[in-house]
Amino acid sequence: MAVKTANRVSIFDRVGGQPVKIQVCTYWLAGRCKRNPCRFMHRESPPPPSHETQLAPPKDIHGMQSKKMTWRRPNYYNPETANVSSNEGGMYSSTCGRSSRQKVLANTGKENGHIDQEMTIASSNIHSDIQAQSEVLTAVRTEPEKFTTQKAQPKQCKYWVTGNCVHGDKCKHLHSWFSGSGFTLLRKLEGHTKAITGISLPSGSDKLYSCSKDKSIRAWDCYTGQCAGCVITDGEAGCLISEGPWLLVGLQTALKAWKLQTQAEFSFGLLPGLVCSMVLDDDKLFAGMEDGSLLMWKLNLETVTLEAAEKRKEHHAAVCSLVLGSNNRLYSGSRDGTIRVWDRQNLQCLHTLYGHTRDVMAVICWDNYLLSASLDNTLKIWAATESGSIEVIHEVKEDCGFIDLCGIHDAEVKPILLCSCKDNTVRLYDLPSFTERGRIFSKREVEVIEIGSDGLFFTGDASGEISVWKLLGDPHEETAL
Repeated sequence: MAVKTANRVSIFDRVGGQPVKIQVCTYWLAGRCKRNPCRFMHRESPPPPSHETQLAPPKDIHGMQSKKMTWRRPNYYNPETANVSSNEGGMYSSTCGRSSRQKVLANTGKENGHIDQEMTIASSNIHSDIQAQSEVLTAVRTEPEKFTTQKAQPKQCKYWVTGNCVHGDKCKHLHSWFSGSGFTLLRKLEGHTKAITGISLPSGSDKLYSCSKDKSIRAWDCYTGQCAGCVITDGEAGCLISEGPWLLVGLQTALKAWKLQTQAEFSFGLLPGLVCSMVLDDDKLFAGMEDGSLLMWKLNLETVTLEAAEKRKEHHAAVCSLVLGSNNRLYSGSRDGTIRVWDRQNLQCLHTLYGHTRDVMAVICWDNYLLSASLDNTLKIWAATESGSIEVIHEVKEDCGFIDLCGIHDAEVKPILLCSCKDNTVRLYDLPSFTERGRIFSKREVEVIEIGSDGLFFTGDASGEISVWKLLGDPHEETAL
């Protein structure tokens, strides 16, 4: 009797067949799986579904694997085997009409930059009909001219923050308030109960000052870290700055000034709402208001008088940030998504910069460049062109919005950009490459970053907590905070 053997068909080749669903081990997710090997997957998410044509790298007509058509991890990318194609203007673009300052930044960026771009990897040695079936677009990390492996930033353990992590030293996430090197946490200052809106360390003072939405202004002893005094205000404080022996606080419909040496207090009222930002330029005080208006006074600190000079309302939402620039320029960032350039002498609006799609939370000037941070997840670098206009020359994108910006130099006088983000972190970027050198974690969003002396800097978050940080390697003596 003849026996006919039926051909078994793989489930992947059956009509209507679907790949087997890969399940993640629930015990591993909880940190309690003791099986080795385990028949379930030990990773947070299953790999993306693969098509049959992607099971192996494509081969050329001679049967050899194509060197220019391979699936590569971004960290193992070799720029010599790819053609770069990017539609974003940045440090590496060469555009006619850009100023020489832009070219300087472009050249520096080529030496140190690590910018994510889309790369098109295609083979030129494969027969046309095979090439048409196997070209692939792959997102990779470019390393211009010099290859450097980029390390993924560790994540902070959310259970450790609340004191509930059961894994201890075996936890795969970070049990610390920061990652990276070159800086350290000195102390946390607790006392405010709502978001911090201003921090200042006056020059030569042994007190740190802060204001908050909890309607209080606090002074902190720099040697003990203890609260040395507290003033309760009529409304929430929107911002705080210091100039010489003076401390200026923007409140709801009012300004208050304290002379630190004598504790004399002065008040100036009748303002149109909350003062969100302030900056002082010799005898001129500029204030950005919640309703979008910009005010300018002539300030006499000898007689402690304010003389109203100019008022403009070009913005359509709160003016979150003000910064002084060269050539008598003043820059304002607003929640209406625009940046405006003003003449400091007469407060005339000279330019309106469009580019952000959401609130512009912070603007700072660094050398000849303007940097802006927005809730649209972008950090933009602007520069003046030869024609006199101001254009974006570079853009940094993150997976969350930016809140505040501040610049500082390390012990080697290398510039560092501090950026607070909506994910409760502060990113530390080396300039001009924008390589991330470290990260600070916080309980809530960091609303304020302020620079002190001798490598000190401060962060204040939405929970009311202030953290004191210091860059390491500074030749000056450390403050005792």
